[in-house]
Amino acid sequence: MVRKIDALGEMCPIPLIKAKEVYAKMMESEILIIITDHSCVVSSIIDYFKHFKCEVIMYEVINGVWEIKIVRG
Repeated sequence: MVRKIDALGEMCPIPLIKAKEVYAKMMESEILIIITDHSCVVSSIIDYFKHFKCEVIMYEVINGVWEIKIVRG
């Protein structure tokens, strides 16, 4: 199952709080995609989730817009 959070226009810590809530409900191998246009959101999410057993991949899909993919391990 793929879950998405559209965090366009939202600043820290709102997207991180939303990501924590969704991640807590996810099962193994589920995917969470967060879409953001703030680089601070990218940094805070990557820093937070590096402490979990999950895969975190970041793509800049267009200039200034990122997708962060988190696969729960």
